[in-house]
Amino acid sequence: MPQENSDAILVSVAENRAAVPACERSLDELERLLNTAGGRAIAKVIQIKEKFDPRTLIGSGKVAEIAALCEAHGAGLVVFDIELSPMQIRNLEDAMGDARVIDRSMLILDIFALHATSGEGKLQVELAQLKYSAPRLIGKGAELSRQGGGIGTRGPGESQLETDKRHLHERIHTLERRLEEIEHNRSVMREKRDRSGIPKIAVVGYTNAGKSTLLNRLTDAGVLAEDKLFATLDATTRQLSLPGGETVLLTDTVGFIRKLPHHLVDAFKSTLDEVRFCDLLLIVSDITDPDVAEHLRVTEEVVESFGAKDKPRIYAYNKCDRLEGIDSAFVRENTVAISAKEGKGIDLLLAMLEAAVHSMRREYDLLIPYAEQSALAGLYKAATVLSTDYTDDGIAVRAVLDEKARGRYRGYIPGLSGEEEAEE
Repeated sequence: MPQENSDAILVSVAENRAAVPACERSLDELERLLNTAGGRAIAKVIQIKEKFDPRTLIGSGKVAEIAALCEAHGAGLVVFDIELSPMQIRNLEDAMGDARVIDRSMLILDIFALHATSGEGKLQVELAQLKYSAPRLIGKGAELSRQGGGIGTRGPGESQLETDKRHLHERIHTLERRLEEIEHNRSVMREKRDRSGIPKIAVVGYTNAGKSTLLNRLTDAGVLAEDKLFATLDATTRQLSLPGGETVLLTDTVGFIRKLPHHLVDAFKSTLDEVRFCDLLLIVSDITDPDVAEHLRVTEEVVESFGAKDKPRIYAYNKCDRLEGIDSAFVRENTVAISAKEGKGIDLLLAMLEAAVHSMRREYDLLIPYAEQSALAGLYKAATVLSTDYTDDGIAVRAVLDEKARGRYRGYIPGLSGEEEAEE
């Protein structure tokens, strides 16, 4: 298959002149995404337009201008920083000569297809591609079979795009069933980890913030760590021994990004559920990035969407070796400046993780009446049971409880003070 021309024109739309700087920063990120996919940006275009043109998004005049740029520079690709409808793609491609048209979401999907290595990751990417991309691959009368091998067309799902819509829907249902089976197996493993009582820490953050490098630094995980967006897709869980000897589980998760395709979030739900079921969030940010505040906002938004709004957090500002100091606006009680690459600040981070874990879990003595023995079975699932003793008054249990379990079983904790109840 011949190599397609991946020189690209990048296009964005600003509602007014005040929005242009934000569009420029977003286009810079789009360029990095394109580079990760193996393409090269040769021009960037921003159209200032209050209302989107329903046919082409940008209007006929700007379409003609971009078409002329494609011809003058020999660009084979036009990438829009805004999601396009199937009809807009068709109309734009009709005006662009030989250049293909894709949007930001299709580019991100392409990168995921490029980097997916595990069986689960490939299934997740294929499902997202079929749900999102298939209806859009309809340009120039080629129906669903635009197979060129270039950016926006590759991936585990591309062979399915040559079939009709009925087969596409069948394939989607098959993938959903297979991922449901994987999710069931993951839930069983998660339940076993819950019974072990080992605290679970999810490492989250914007893509390319240094999460994989940090996991490697802390656990020698051997995870691929590259200076590319979405270099790592598959969740990796490793044990970490804290300074006091306690063991925790660290899970590296897929990086976040603004305008992340919702089909991709849905497909990676089982992986990202690690965020929802963890005990502590370790949010990693690249403090050297000029958009770090926006990256933190996006991260918090995604975390909240997964039902983890109230999870305790530690913020690790990475790559601090490149700065003389950190802006006071980012300094909080639960923050630490680190360099995952150089090892700076790692000892302090470990101490903070240990303090956070200890604050969440404490040993308690419980007394469970014999008539309520079912509570003991539940306790084994929700906490770490250290000992049991069958007495005249009931089952005396010594267990390590986190805040959630303590709230559920506080009725069995003799002498739990009003102050402790208030804390819950």
